[in-house]
Amino acid sequence: MRVFVAVVPPPEALAELAAALAPVQRNLRGPRWTRPEQWHLTLAFLGELDEDTVDGVRAGLAGVAARSAPVELALTGAGRFGERVLWTGLAGDTAGLGALAAEVAAVARAAGVALEDRRFAAHLTLARGRGGVGGLAPAVRALAGFTGRTWRADTLRLVRSRPGPQYDDLATWPLGGDHRDPGFSGP
Repeated sequence: MRVFVAVVPPPEALAELAAALAPVQRNLRGPRWTRPEQWHLTLAFLGELDEDTVDGVRAGLAGVAARSAPVELALTGAGRFGERVLWTGLAGDTAGLGALAAEVAAVARAAGVALEDRRFAAHLTLARGRGGVGGLAPAVRALAGFTGRTWRADTLRLVRSRPGPQYDDLATWPLGGDHRDPGFSGP
């Protein structure tokens, strides 16, 4: 199964972004727009994994979540990776998010996942470009002044990606939360 690890902004932050993006979508027909229910911040794309590897990753991520504090973030501005991807960026504790992504990557590698060796670039994908159909630069300009509300990234998600695309949480953990066995009654 295709798997990634992510955090998802809360509905209020996503609604703000959707409202800012709506006029851009009406005026720029070239890109394939991602749907708001698919918006997330990928910490690590793990690729195609078998069940045993997913289980190893899942076990490691529980520990990462337990020892990682939530991070305060805000969606802001826009940029692009060439004419392929339109994204909105992040403000706030991006160093904390980067540290979380590094821990996620370390757990994945320890479980046997071969990750691409690239620098973490925190972003939320808004659209994918279709070469030669208007380009993404007008959208970047239109969203340059966007700054959303501050929100707390407080849940780590292990997600399966299916064609469509459709995303299903395989597991979630609160950051800095209690990850003890529910039957454990000790301190």
